[in-house]
Amino acid sequence: MSTDSYNKQENITLLEVLDRVLDKGVVISGDIVISCADIDLIYLGIKILLTSVETMESYKLARLNEPT
Repeated sequence: MSTDSYNKQENITLLEVLDRVLDKGVVISGDIVISCADIDLIYLGIKILLTSVETMESYKLARLNEPT
């Protein structure tokens, strides 16, 4: 296996990254726990879907057309 593929550097701009994320979509999830004196007081679970409206609409149409 060649190591040349690992040595290639590709310049990717922030705009290209944003375009790829909006085209495919990304899910960000996380948990936040607020505690005081080792007593958990508040738990917050977060899931965020980041995508373009066009991509989301195409996913919705694909799900509606799935056979049940």
